[in-house]
Amino acid sequence: MSDESRSTAAPDDDFRYRGNRLGLPEDGPGSVPGVVRRLVGLVLDWAVAGFLVWGAINLGLIGQELSAAAASGGDQETLALTNFTTLSTLVVFAAMNIVLLTLFGTTIGRRIVGVGITGTGERSWPWFVSMTVRTLLLCLVIPAVVYDRDTRGLHDRAAGTIATRY
Repeated sequence: MSDESRSTAAPDDDFRYRGNRLGLPEDGPGSVPGVVRRLVGLVLDWAVAGFLVWGAINLGLIGQELSAAAASGGDQETLALTNFTTLSTLVVFAAMNIVLLTLFGTTIGRRIVGVGITGTGERSWPWFVSMTVRTLLLCLVIPAVVYDRDTRGLHDRAAGTIATRY
């Protein structure tokens, strides 16, 4: 692509900063946070879900047979416990996201880093449905890492939402 074709496309483009096309401020509350801030919130949420699963396993609330088999030895039993723990963490993460985003518009990890989820008005779905679609696509990972210039992942675009600062 030549420099001339790029310069002719620029006046038609209304992108100035992340969130401009959605009417959000450039910085401060209501603006679009950076990728690092959102990733830290995601990691914190995953850690909370992992601690909840770890606590439930140690208290004997879930996975009692797998824990006993893994403790007695064997690579297959240990692998089965690892797979169970990972899948359980994903389920708790998804449930925690759906419930907390529906009720409060943020999760524990996102709140710590100052990020919330806001509707853009693109979808007329009930908020619970939007948060469920967003969370399920987030759990698939790929829709979350493919994003546009506003740093909205495919999961946000599908749900009609955007991450904003508090």
